[in-house]
Amino acid sequence: MPEPAMSSPQADAADAPVIEISNVWKIFGKNADAALEAIRKEGLSKAEVLERFDAVVGVADVSLEINEGEIFCVMGLSGSGKSTLVRHFNRLLEPTAGKIMIEGTDVMALEAQDLRHFRNRKIGMVFQNFALLPHRSVLDNVAMPLEIRAVNKNERMRLAANILKTVELEAWGNKFAHELSGGMQQRVGLARALAADPDVLLMDEPFSALDPLIRRQLQDEFLNLSNVMKKTTVFITHDLDEAVRIGDRIAIMRDGMVVQIGTAEDIVMHPADDYVADFVAGISRLKVVRAHAVMRPLAEFEAEHGALPADAARVNESESLSTLIHMAIERDAPIVVEDGGAEVGVVTRRDILHTVIEGTEVS
Repeated sequence: MPEPAMSSPQADAADAPVIEISNVWKIFGKNADAALEAIRKEGLSKAEVLERFDAVVGVADVSLEINEGEIFCVMGLSGSGKSTLVRHFNRLLEPTAGKIMIEGTDVMALEAQDLRHFRNRKIGMVFQNFALLPHRSVLDNVAMPLEIRAVNKNERMRLAANILKTVELEAWGNKFAHELSGGMQQRVGLARALAADPDVLLMDEPFSALDPLIRRQLQDEFLNLSNVMKKTTVFITHDLDEAVRIGDRIAIMRDGMVVQIGTAEDIVMHPADDYVADFVAGISRLKVVRAHAVMRPLAEFEAEHGALPADAARVNESESLSTLIHMAIERDAPIVVEDGGAEVGVVTRRDILHTVIEGTEVS
């Protein structure tokens, strides 16, 4: 099976990743080990594994790194393996093979008691179906992880109330789940995951069951909360628009494999293969693509056209394609792209039109 195409970590990321997943496989079936051996020796396809071993490949040789404070989206179509993958981070599923490191802890080496402690202290999980306990109040639901940790009642209720205030549900603490809307229930689920102050959040399609308007509102609230709390987050979604909007980086999965990892701009401008290109074809480049991806080197422009006009407009390298288009409408002159005040490139109207109409070809 092919190696995943991976982008380099962001320049401002911490040196040591919070999460490291190395060569993780999950094969469902009684003959999983034999199937994995045959895959490694013979390069069997997913269909061949099913036919020969009556086994299903859920995750296929996935390796990735996630940096501190990063929102890392894993996305793909139904059956691509994204939800299966995320359940390996805290060993809700046991991998057939591979290594999982979180903050330097070898998760695969943890015994049952240590694993329970690790899950309770280090990892919070938000599910698609909310999973609130109907016989408990909202406040009690949020306080439950602290109760498991044996925090005294007064303290856990105080902490739970603070978290409810953070998600703007402080007035609903004495209500029960059935008295809340779907969007409010999901905020309670998020509050419960945050109550124990975990280092890592695992979010498995948390907004997908909600109406589009409520989903977008919760995306906004989650982004605002993330900017404040800086939690390292693995966010599972089948919605590319959601991944582009939320994720610092995105991993696209297909048939259990990660086929590309990168920023939204990386993936839209440089799809790894035809599958990814088709996947992102409907995404507007206007808010995703930045000036640094459109520009040509300054020296190249000057060699072809001579010196830049003295009154040329200037933008930061992170300026959006949408802004560049509006500037190009106003004037035909080239636009100078700067990084920290230094001139690094030039964007012309032709460059902008080429990006809008054609994009970048698959490498």
